[in-house]
Amino acid sequence: MRLVVAVGGNALLERGEVPLAEIQEKHVGVAVDALAPLAGDHDLVITHGNGPQVGLLANESALDPDLPAPYPLDVLGAESQGMIGYFLLQAFENALPGREVVSLVCQTEVAADDPAFEHPTKFVGQVFSEADGRKLAALRGWQIRPDGSDWRRVVASPEPLAMVELPTIRMLLGDGAIVICAGGGGIPVVRAQNGRLRGAEAVIDKDLSAALLARDLEADALLILTDVANVETGFGTKTAHPIGRTTPDRLRAQPFPAGSMGPKVEAACRFVEATGKPAMIGQLDDAADLLRGTRGTIVEPVNEAGPAGPATGAMGA
Repeated sequence: MRLVVAVGGNALLERGEVPLAEIQEKHVGVAVDALAPLAGDHDLVITHGNGPQVGLLANESALDPDLPAPYPLDVLGAESQGMIGYFLLQAFENALPGREVVSLVCQTEVAADDPAFEHPTKFVGQVFSEADGRKLAALRGWQIRPDGSDWRRVVASPEPLAMVELPTIRMLLGDGAIVICAGGGGIPVVRAQNGRLRGAEAVIDKDLSAALLARDLEADALLILTDVANVETGFGTKTAHPIGRTTPDRLRAQPFPAGSMGPKVEAACRFVEATGKPAMIGQLDDAADLLRGTRGTIVEPVNEAGPAGPATGAMGA
């Protein structure tokens, strides 16, 4: 089967951790240990988040005394793709000696008039107290919002329209390579009327890009891997309940936070609705079990899950 696997940025750098290279490499090693067994039987396309990392790079750029202005977000997205792609590339090569692995810098086309540019929602960077967040926002012209009990910077997150390097990804897959691509949702670019591309000041949601990539690659399944075992109704409350097998319409009937689980749910629903193939959301360590349908949240077409199928309840082990 052909699998597109989206690994969350928080799975590579946990909330509150010091963003040292060795800490991220350790997390990447854990991720690759979970994913490498799938490469024996399946074509793998790996994409990853970059929210914590691109925020770190933005902070460093803003503080650099040698720069009259910080680097734009598209350039920082490219930097984070290179860094995380390198970590993943090396870890896969060490785990699977002799297997071809490619890490590809990718661009994702967005619309210049996307309303997201006027309404930032995508969390990036480290967490702050409200007081520190507001101080930094005033100093650097940021917009900040609550993220759970903390505060974080938010930036524009336009809708992904097309993967610029899609033909190259197809070619590499055809040659049997594991492809690491579209990190951080891809570098956001706008196409002018003359066909030329230019970068956009934004960070694309990696899950929505993964759904687009999986659709266009005709993948057999989309795996969205994060740091929780299931999608839950009432997450963080006493009435929280895990969702097992479900359908897009049932998921869409539930409210999910726009800054965290919401895009994952939307991405899974889009892929299933567009292809009739399943999408899975769950914990990184459970990747193989997610594919078998024995753990996590499994989103299936209505004609498979059926109108009488279970909408909630954790999958059996």
